Amino acid sequence: MTNMHAYRTHNCAALRKGNVGDTVRLSGWVHNKRDHGGVLFIDLRDHFGITQILADSDSKAFEALDALRKESVICVTGRVVARDDSLVNSKLPTGEIEVYADEMELLSAADELPMPVFGEADYPEETRLRYRYLDLRRENVHANMMLRSNVISSLRNRMTDQGFMEIQTPILTASSPEGARDYLVPSRVHPGKFYALPQAPQMFKQLLMVAGFDKYFQIAPCFRDEDARADRSPGEFYQLDLEMSFVTQEDVFGALEPVLAGVFEEFADGKSVTPAGEFTRIPYKQAMLDYGSDKPDLRNPLIIRDVTDHFKGSGFGLFDKIVSGGGVVRVIPAPKTAEKSRKFFDEMNEWARGEGHAGLGYVTRKGGTFGGPIAKNHGEEGMLKLYEELGLGDDDGLFFAAGKEGQAAKLAGAARTRVGEQLELIEQDCFKFCWIVDFPMFEYDEETKKVDFSHNPFSMPQGEMEALESKDPLDILAWQYDIVCNGVELSSGAIRNHRPDIMYKAFEIAGYSQADVDENFSGMINAFKFGAPPHGGSAPGVDRIVMLLADEPNIREVVVFPMNQKAEDLMMSAPGNVSAQQLRELNLRVVEPPKE
Repeated sequence: MTNMHAYRTHNCAALRKGNVGDTVRLSGWVHNKRDHGGVLFIDLRDHFGITQILADSDSKAFEALDALRKESVICVTGRVVARDDSLVNSKLPTGEIEVYADEMELLSAADELPMPVFGEADYPEETRLRYRYLDLRRENVHANMMLRSNVISSLRNRMTDQGFMEIQTPILTASSPEGARDYLVPSRVHPGKFYALPQAPQMFKQLLMVAGFDKYFQIAPCFRDEDARADRSPGEFYQLDLEMSFVTQEDVFGALEPVLAGVFEEFADGKSVTPAGEFTRIPYKQAMLDYGSDKPDLRNPLIIRDVTDHFKGSGFGLFDKIVSGGGVVRVIPAPKTAEKSRKFFDEMNEWARGEGHAGLGYVTRKGGTFGGPIAKNHGEEGMLKLYEELGLGDDDGLFFAAGKEGQAAKLAGAARTRVGEQLELIEQDCFKFCWIVDFPMFEYDEETKKVDFSHNPFSMPQGEMEALESKDPLDILAWQYDIVCNGVELSSGAIRNHRPDIMYKAFEIAGYSQADVDENFSGMINAFKFGAPPHGGSAPGVDRIVMLLADEPNIREVVVFPMNQKAEDLMMSAPGNVSAQQLRELNLRVVEPPKE
């Protein structure tokens, strides 16, 4: 006994039948207490697991254990005993034994809990975030954080195994005119000037390639002052940031696919994963046509089709008017819906209106008989021709999204997802990866009535200078790509534009002068004038990877101390007020917003 560790000889998941008869010491939290008439059972929990502690009226520790509140931290010394066969708990690794308590030391008493840890009851998010340290004790949330740690460790190992160097880039940097809103940090030494927290290490990682490091990666924190969404944390998030020199798009794909496929296979828990080397590649234009989204969920078998030609001068006034005005008609099949009531189709139409669209037209078909206003207006012959072209059967319904191309594609994409879910067509227990490639370099901005960058201004245009000089800007594609898994965008990436002459020309097309580029991107453009290798990279979101692997619909379930949707940390009371002295040091004055 004298040589025994002050707190524990074993953790709470370690003891087995082979330890029966041993004197042991365990420390942990009182997870649950049960009193069976003079016999007390306590589930003692630590990071590793649970061990059942037993005490009866003969135990010197009985009264002290009986008085404990749940979640108090205790140290128990006692003997390992075997449970009767009928009382073995097969759900616990320690379920064949229990520890008979001889001594108990209270290490830290718990007050009455604002939320229970035992049981996985749903609690309001505000309570969970305010008492996140209690929430993190719960089995599911605790497991998510362990998964996150293991995923990051695996990503790091896979990158270093491929020869990538891990390099940390600055957190205090300059504000960037591109992208989302910056978080600003006032400078004490330079009154009136501000640092910004990096939205991503984009400039720095490209400069590392110019500096000759060949292959860089980092598990990088990124800061953006934007609103929360289910798949995006407000404030900060982490990405597997990587960049490579002397590479084509193929080389980046070749480096990243084994890392992502490998990490998903490692933690997929039996779900199937698209193998490395077999990630589907879908050009952006095709993705918008077939899936109505540049983040397609390939687990959904439905494909959108364009049927605009069928409604040119068709006599169906509404569609005819849309088509003759330059609009399009897209359709989403609703297979085997003959047994569905009219209510199913009407509810889909109501849903579309609720999403801000004019509506979602439909055709029903049962035993070869068409139903609904579109079929009536378009006529039996027209409908048969349409169904034959689409390869649809006698009991398949059809939804119609009509309007300007962008709106119709968006509605068709959302309807494809909803129909897939409603008809339970989404394949389960799999992770399906794809690359979206061939993004347009430029787009026409309806509001400003000018050509602008559509995505990332630093991507290399396909065809390089020749394309910029000879093609219609709206036809130029970029060496730009997104990686998508189960409808979740994990990252965007690109082969970068490493040539100052091509960069000036690309910005000129978007209406920026050489002086604009020199002023806004001086660090990068100047570096490129001293010899830059062709380079490219990507940055898959770590939080989103873990969210997919943990099968959690909300990113806050995989972030250890998340903010709420208003970007507040309820636990630490951030953002908060600072003292007048701190403001004076920074030469700042707070201007109160006008009262509503």
